[in-house]
Amino acid sequence: MYQLLSGLSIVEVSSFVASPTVGLYCGQFGAEVIRVDHKEGGLDYDRFMLAENGRSLAWENLNRAKKSVALDLRSAEGRELCVELAGKVGQCVTNLPDKSFLSHAAMSRHRDDLISVRIMGWHDGRQAMDFTVNAASGYPLMTGPADWDPARAPPVNQLMPAWDFLTGAYCAFTLLAALRHRDATGDGAEIRVPLGDVAIGTLANSGTMAEMLYRGGDRERLGNAIWGAFGSDMVTRDGVRFMVAALTAKQWSGIVEAFGVEQDIAALEEELGVRFADGDTPRFQHRDRLLGIFQAVASQHDYASLERRMAAVGMTYERYRTPFEAAQDPQLVGKNPLFGHTPDNPSGFDYPVARSFANIPDTPRGEPQRAPYLGEHTEEVLADKLGLSSGQIGQLFDSGIAAPSDKGHDYSTSRIMP
Repeated sequence: MYQLLSGLSIVEVSSFVASPTVGLYCGQFGAEVIRVDHKEGGLDYDRFMLAENGRSLAWENLNRAKKSVALDLRSAEGRELCVELAGKVGQCVTNLPDKSFLSHAAMSRHRDDLISVRIMGWHDGRQAMDFTVNAASGYPLMTGPADWDPARAPPVNQLMPAWDFLTGAYCAFTLLAALRHRDATGDGAEIRVPLGDVAIGTLANSGTMAEMLYRGGDRERLGNAIWGAFGSDMVTRDGVRFMVAALTAKQWSGIVEAFGVEQDIAALEEELGVRFADGDTPRFQHRDRLLGIFQAVASQHDYASLERRMAAVGMTYERYRTPFEAAQDPQLVGKNPLFGHTPDNPSGFDYPVARSFANIPDTPRGEPQRAPYLGEHTEEVLADKLGLSSGQIGQLFDSGIAAPSDKGHDYSTSRIMP
């Protein structure tokens, strides 16, 4: 952990992926992130996949370096405590609806320069999740093999909830922008970020929307080829599939040299009346002919020998791995300073844990922090942030309005196991 955000406290009332990601990224840079959940766990507390003790591995990793407060959010008293906590801390991130108990107006009664960042579904109030906004974006209908019948081809969804993670990162940015504005003007801010707008806005920012309107129709499926340039997957003699990219002059000259196809390329240029070194356009337009040349060479070599040649010229390439292989890869994970360990994870499982993606040269990143147990910091936060006495907190525990840590609870018999 870095300490660039040391001294900043953020209340997070969230679930699933996008909203917890905001706090995760801020926590990795030293912010105090206080996650407030219902005392029995929020909607994502038992999200699949579960460890043997019934604890969610997804929840554990999205909530590292945070403090956990457990309140009865179904009761008026618990909700008011949550509102007061968020208001007095002054910064809140949530994906609760704007008409919920945790409205900006309710929180700002406790601090008029409050900053709230609220993740929504669609701009018009409809619900949305990553999987549904991805369907709306059109991207799943552009993926898949090039020879699929366009009239009958099924969509191909991406497995990673990319829009959720992009939304979380964008919301962290908007939070820090609002903090800078408040420092300069003294004004708070209510910020709403619809997940759907992140998806459709990215479609526009990437130029894809303009492209489709300009062409008056949809782009054809290209399989694993790179759109607008030369890049594709290939298979070696020993059956290893790998991906190459040749978008720059250096990348193009590198693949030609590594594969030893200078004469073949020159002959094709002569036949077609083009120069492939001139840029992306001729390489993309004649991608199938070029792929045939490179695939013929790949088919004559085992991956190990071909990789040595590609590495020697600085090609841009990578072999395909399963996620299980990637998790055990010595270069991606084992020797990567991004990763550390937190062996005291609530799940009881020890595995590589990501630090901050960004690194500051000559400044240690610090060790990654574990996720909290549900309610682990309830007493600490209620005392420090709301000034409640131990007796008052004890009464909240006795009445069930607040809950202490669930560290000793074994969920293995109460949750569906893999």
